[in-house]
Amino acid sequence: MARPKKRFKELLEEIDRTPWGPAEQALVGEAVALAQEIGDEQLEYQARMRQTASANMGGLTDVMLNSFAWCLAHHDADPKRFPLDIENGAADLMWQFKWMAASLRGSPAFSAEQVAAVLDDMEAHYVRAGLGMSGVLTARFEDAWDSGRFDEAEALRVQLETTPRDDYSHCDACGRSQFAGFFAETDRDDEAIRLVEEMLEGGFSCGEEPEHALSRVLLPYLRAGRPEEARSAHLRSYRLAKDNPDNLVIVANNIVFAAVTGNEARALALVERHLPWLAHDQLNVDGHFTALSAIGFALDRVTEAGHGDARVRGADSPALTPFFGAHEGPWTASELAAAANAAAERIGAAFDERDGTDAHAARLARTRALSTQRWDVPIRSDAFAAAPVAPEPQDAEGWYDRAVALGSYGSETDALAAAARATELTDAEKRARLHGLRIGALVSLERWDEASALLPERAAALAAAGLTEQVAVEGRLGLALFGRYDEADVAALEREWADAASLPAWTRGDLALTLASARLRADDPEGALQLAEHAARAFGEADDDRLVAGTTLLAIMTLLRSGDLERASALVDGMLAEETLNPGQRARVLETRARIRGGAGELADGAADADAAAGILASLGGSQSLASTQMLAGALWEDAGDAEQAVLRYRSGVRLIEQEGGDVAGARYRLGRAMLHAGYAAEAAELLGDVLRAEEEAEVPAGSRAVTVGMLARSLAASEEFGQAVGAFGYAADLHEQAEEPADQALMLTEQAKILARFGEGDDARGLLEQAAELVRPTEATGAIVEVLHNLGQAYGGTADERAFGLFDEVATLARENDAPWLLADVTDSRGRALVEFGRIDEAISALLTAADGFAGIGDAGSAGGSELFAARTLVNAERLDDAVPLYRSVLDRSSEIPPLRQVGALELGDVLEKLGRAGEAAQVRALIED
Repeated sequence: MARPKKRFKELLEEIDRTPWGPAEQALVGEAVALAQEIGDEQLEYQARMRQTASANMGGLTDVMLNSFAWCLAHHDADPKRFPLDIENGAADLMWQFKWMAASLRGSPAFSAEQVAAVLDDMEAHYVRAGLGMSGVLTARFEDAWDSGRFDEAEALRVQLETTPRDDYSHCDACGRSQFAGFFAETDRDDEAIRLVEEMLEGGFSCGEEPEHALSRVLLPYLRAGRPEEARSAHLRSYRLAKDNPDNLVIVANNIVFAAVTGNEARALALVERHLPWLAHDQLNVDGHFTALSAIGFALDRVTEAGHGDARVRGADSPALTPFFGAHEGPWTASELAAAANAAAERIGAAFDERDGTDAHAARLARTRALSTQRWDVPIRSDAFAAAPVAPEPQDAEGWYDRAVALGSYGSETDALAAAARATELTDAEKRARLHGLRIGALVSLERWDEASALLPERAAALAAAGLTEQVAVEGRLGLALFGRYDEADVAALEREWADAASLPAWTRGDLALTLASARLRADDPEGALQLAEHAARAFGEADDDRLVAGTTLLAIMTLLRSGDLERASALVDGMLAEETLNPGQRARVLETRARIRGGAGELADGAADADAAAGILASLGGSQSLASTQMLAGALWEDAGDAEQAVLRYRSGVRLIEQEGGDVAGARYRLGRAMLHAGYAAEAAELLGDVLRAEEEAEVPAGSRAVTVGMLARSLAASEEFGQAVGAFGYAADLHEQAEEPADQALMLTEQAKILARFGEGDDARGLLEQAAELVRPTEATGAIVEVLHNLGQAYGGTADERAFGLFDEVATLARENDAPWLLADVTDSRGRALVEFGRIDEAISALLTAADGFAGIGDAGSAGGSELFAARTLVNAERLDDAVPLYRSVLDRSSEIPPLRQVGALELGDVLEKLGRAGEAAQVRALIED
């Protein structure tokens, strides 16, 4: 048995260092099974004590109850072999007892008598073990509160406040959170907010705190007229809670908040995301009641906002049938609202019957009473996607035109969907063209068998149109003429082209265009361009404007491949001037020009072209093609520096990609990045956290995940979640190390150091920067080297460490070598600030003024004024007031277009002049503050 016992010990060690979650739960299950296999009940006790805690944290109530019952029975039978506390955190039997009554109370399947018996048994065990009563009183308070016995609950709360705390009391975070929830439900909003803010200020946290506490004061904050605090609390609460199904009630509180603050689209998104949690824990019926109440309320608000017909994705899962009942097809928001409300009423009635109160009915009524309330608290993470303006064609001819347009654009899937609606065409030539379009689309999608199956129908339609020579050519070439380019196909095309002189013009054009595409694929742009010219002449001879335009598009792609932007741009502009383009072709040309303009730095113009292309595709109902165009428009707007416009395009693109399939994680990453740049840092952090989770589940390579984590860390820092940001930057550094990317690793360590330095952890910050410098020096990443060495120099300078100046010299040299005048001015400013720490005032002033001149020389008046302002303050601190005056006046001159800097400069200069006895001048300067 030595080997299994060794494995058991290894399992316990791994469990104890693994965070709560599915991986940890699997390890615990393995440990229990191994102990049973070994046949050692003491080992099984060690595993099951951990299992109880694990199941509690993961919302696995049935597992928790069974595991606890087994442990309690063994402890009662032999306390020495099975002790109360196995000295492993939450693996303490009397602490776990606190969870049992709450778990039984959470399902109406357990009677009030059973709940009371558990509470009595808990008290008896506490008395027998010589423990204080704080834990027992807490459990009784929770029971009275949840059952609606509010007077009893209030009395127990008061008793708890006067009962000495002990090892089985709720922690500071949980105790405050619990009382805050009670105060909020009993209309004592100020007290609820006070407790939660005390918790936050004290930095108290626990397994589900502070996210639960924050969710409890969302409505109190709104009612108190503090919408910004409410918004911040919501974003933080939801971000911390969204990955653990045991947090169902916390998410429900956040859903209600979204619904009452004008964020109905967000409420719908949260409902869709967390519907599966309803089926996670069958015994958490009280949680189901709260969640269903929130879902019903939120979807009623969605319906009132005009989106009752929106589909609720995931609601038709068989696992949710016990809650909503059977339903034919997808649920709409209005339908699911009614089903959720009915389910909440049914569950609430069962609880009230058990408890002999109307507590759950009152809670449901309290939620529904919010229907008359609305607070405007905009959150930019979600919005209802505007439906594409695409009225459906009324006949086969209309569907034919749409299929041709979408095919001309190059959206195979959208074109096939439209073509399937154009089956009643009477014109043989159009039927032939439609079959050709379908075959070409299927070939592009590599659906060879389906494409081959359509060839006879195409041949029949061609024959009916009298195009017998085309029938013969296609009979010889098959799918080669529709874009299948294996070696034999290309050889057949070349042979056919060699003998094509006697063929009709349209057939020659078809051959030339197909072979031109093959040569372009084979990286022969010159050959492709020659054939494209043949094709254009042949289609012109055949009076087929559509394929003349299609050939010109191929020529444009060829020229772009060859790097001939001038000729390509001229062709693009010429095409857009043509009135004969069909909508799909116009959209493709606009999109092409958008990419050309983006590459040339004409970003706003390129974005406008992409928007125009998107408008056309929306009118054609091209969902898949519209998604990619919206993402292109978003990228161009983002590069143009208009993050707000980028967010709008990316959000639409993400929604379409979610519907149609594609790289959802990549699209969401772009949206999160744009949201951060647009100033929506907390929303960005939430979204990027989802992206990271998806990447980890997909086992995306470490380097790619590191990029996501780095952006997440920046979002957390911008949200002032500095503790989490430090951890995220550290995680990003670890991932870059795994990917063998030392320069990027060094940058992440530098970002970590900046936050630590901000909070006075100077030694740790310098240590990280020194590690970063060692990593980055051997690389050729000049930007990273500059960033790391400059920050390390500043850190040394702040502690009067002479090593700072050598680092500043290195950065200055790199700035000169790379013609970076702003960087040179910046590092000169840093040198001046460091010299102040050494007391070398004259040298410091000289460096700061040199920096100011450098900034001014490149038009950065703000930075120039900042350097001079610091120099002036340095002189004031050195009691050289007369010398400071001209520097302050220079600050005022530079800051005429920078009001905050101008106000600070005027205020400080006024004080200096007052000290110099120049009161009149001081008054004149201070008057500038009001200008």
